Amino acid sequence: MSATPHTAFLLAAGLGTRMRSLTDKTPKPLLEVAGRSMLDRLLDALVAAGVKRAVVNVHWLPEQVEAAVAARKDIETVISDEREELLETGGALAKAYGLLGKEPVYILNTDALWGPLTPKPLNDLAAAYDPARMDEMLLLANRRRCLGFGGAGDFFLGETGALTRRGAAPHTPWAYAGVRIANPKMFEGLPVEKFSANRIWDPMLAEGRLHGLPLDAFWLHVGDPRALDDANMWMRCHGY
Repeated sequence: MSATPHTAFLLAAGLGTRMRSLTDKTPKPLLEVAGRSMLDRLLDALVAAGVKRAVVNVHWLPEQVEAAVAARKDIETVISDEREELLETGGALAKAYGLLGKEPVYILNTDALWGPLTPKPLNDLAAAYDPARMDEMLLLANRRRCLGFGGAGDFFLGETGALTRRGAAPHTPWAYAGVRIANPKMFEGLPVEKFSANRIWDPMLAEGRLHGLPLDAFWLHVGDPRALDDANMWMRCHGY
C-alpha cells in the first residue's frame, strides 16, 4: 500500500489516572507539550500526512475534547461517544467501527509523540502496509531511543516483519509506539464491551498477520507527570 489512509481514529477517552492531579480538570490528550496539546500535535501530523477525517472517542471531560476538535478547520472530525461506559482500547474500536469506513485507517494513542513530529512515520506505515500479508502494522519504538518508557518491551520483530510477543523473555528491543494502521474489517462484529486490543491482536499473532515497523524517530511516551516534564524539556531543547 502506498496511498495515505483518509481516516484516523484517536483514542482520547481515557481517565488519565496516572496523570493526576493534572487531569482532574483537563483531559490527558489536551495536556500541552511545549505549548501545544498532544491531541493537536497529533492532528497536525495527520493533516500533514494527508488524512482528511479524524474519529475521536470521548469519555473523561468529553466536552473539552469535543470543543478542541471542533475548533480544527483543517480536518473533518467525528466523535465516538463513550460517555456512558469507557470501553478500553479494543471495545473503543468495536463501538467506532461504523464510523471508520472500509479502507485502512490509522489508530493513534494520544499520549505518544515522536520527534520531530513530522508525517514521515505515518507515511512510512502506509507505504509498508500490505493488506494481503497483514491485518495490522504497528509502529515500534526502540527502547534505547525514547523517553518516558521504562518497560521491558512488547514484541520481537521477525525478518519478514511479523511480530511475536515478548512472552517469558526478560526484555525485547521493541515497544509499541502507540501508532498503527489497520483494516477496519477486523473490528466488524466485535462486541461493544470493555476489552483491550490484545483480544484483537491474539489471532493475528497466531496467523502471522500482525506486523511491525521500526519508528525512524525519537519516541516520547507521555504517561505520567514526570514523562510530561521530560517531553516538554526534550521538545523545547530541540526547538519543536
